[in-house]
Amino acid sequence: MQAIRALNKWWTPTLATLGEGLGMRLAACHWAIYSGADQAFGAHMADSGGSLSKVRAVERAMALLRAFGPTSTRLSLAELTRLSGLDKGTTRRILQTLASGDFIEFDDTTKTYSLGPGILLLLPGVRYGSDLRDVAAPALTRLAEESGATSYLWTYFDGFAMCLDRVKSPELHIDTLRSGIGTRVTLNHSAGPRVLLAYLSAEERGKVLGAPLEQPTSRSVVDPAMLEASAAKIRKQGWEFATDDYALGMSALGVPVLNARGELVASVSIASLTPQFSMADGRPELLSLVQKTALDIGARLRPG
Repeated sequence: MQAIRALNKWWTPTLATLGEGLGMRLAACHWAIYSGADQAFGAHMADSGGSLSKVRAVERAMALLRAFGPTSTRLSLAELTRLSGLDKGTTRRILQTLASGDFIEFDDTTKTYSLGPGILLLLPGVRYGSDLRDVAAPALTRLAEESGATSYLWTYFDGFAMCLDRVKSPELHIDTLRSGIGTRVTLNHSAGPRVLLAYLSAEERGKVLGAPLEQPTSRSVVDPAMLEASAAKIRKQGWEFATDDYALGMSALGVPVLNARGELVASVSIASLTPQFSMADGRPELLSLVQKTALDIGARLRPG
């Protein structure tokens, strides 16, 4: 798992557009809170034998920020209270504090809260994983242009697949609410996340499969035994083709990105309407193009 944990240094969502990837903004905010505290807490951890004292108010604030996402951009006080597990009075006071720093905005007309521009102000200071994204960006652009499908770069992050980058197809514009940069999904559906699941260690994969799994469509597999069997098949063939398990009528093709030591770093995938994927001898005709993209990215990664 050393290589998987090492993914952390590669990953950082950067702002593409103001409206895209609310998950990206949350991830940036959360990471800034943690990374900014590292040095301040370092001496304390050493003195306390490695244990870390957590500040309850900060944990509560993070719980409220994490309540927002691609499908929940505006939330009422009641919704935030339910999602965070806090009482209404505490929730209101923390929201008011966050609003004073522009991290939260309140719409008096709809009586709902949303993330504010203060979240965006954190992004320039986030360098978490920028190397991987910088390396992959040109390759993802070429992949989208040559395949006619939207290309994705996924990394394993805290038990989930995180969309690190996305390049939309110049020919066909298809979007889903949960496929933007910074989106976090479980590893049981869609080709890119399923590839990550396959290449995790058996211990880590067991933890992932033991946690709740999303089922966005009736074709999404949630049975751990079936997912273990699929993971073995993916490792053997080196790719995954998934149909209708993330959005009905859409398919995705994914392959792993490996470093010079053959360790998993990320996965690359393309997604489009199912009829766009032609098959030959049981393999998607675009497979070689996606594999070449993954090899190009892996070859350009810095050692270490």
